[in-house]
Amino acid sequence: MVGVDNAIIARLKTHGQNFEILVDCNNAIALKGGKDVNMRDVLAAMKIFSDSKKGLEASETSMKQIFETADVEEVAKKIIQKGEIQLTSEYRDKLKEEKKKQVIDMIHRNAVDPTTHAPHPPQRIENALNEAKFHFDMFMPVQKQIEEALKQLKPIIPIKFEVKEIAVKFPSEFGGKAYHVVSQFGKIIKDEWLRDGSWMVVVEMPGGLEEEFYDKINKLTQGNVESKVLKIK
Repeated sequence: MVGVDNAIIARLKTHGQNFEILVDCNNAIALKGGKDVNMRDVLAAMKIFSDSKKGLEASETSMKQIFETADVEEVAKKIIQKGEIQLTSEYRDKLKEEKKKQVIDMIHRNAVDPTTHAPHPPQRIENALNEAKFHFDMFMPVQKQIEEALKQLKPIIPIKFEVKEIAVKFPSEFGGKAYHVVSQFGKIIKDEWLRDGSWMVVVEMPGGLEEEFYDKINKLTQGNVESKVLKIK
């Protein structure tokens, strides 16, 4: 539990009344973003206030009427989910920049130009999102923002999510190390050791990772590797 001196205020105004709680900043943001967080790690004080600065507590009658419960943890969850977390402008800017990087990185890793099947560089994605005046929400889950971002990107750059199945054949001396590299990029669909000792593997991965994958396996084998795209979904 965070100390009261280091806590910030989360506030919900509803039905003409004010409800406030003192919370740990990072855990409250995580909860608002949809993560499962223990409320005892979120709350600095197990109290619901009508005015936290004055130390005035909300009445149980009001909470039962509005939230249908006076349980502190349940009411606090609703305050965080539906209300506002009082962040400094510097902290808001930091959160927004972090979420922006996450969204751009996920699009870069998963999306390609459908005419060339090559990934878009992160800077191109960022420039297109800026052109579209896309709003990055510091609290909304990354996946939901990606869905909206793709809608706004499509009129500006050719883009779609692709999954590729790639077959790779590694010489026998690289088989052991190769497994670790390949498994980092996607799901191994099938693999087998051939009679000559080489390792054949088929891996399914996001289309945007293809170039990085080739770089990795070429460095591992000094270019002594065979690969082929089997399927594009």
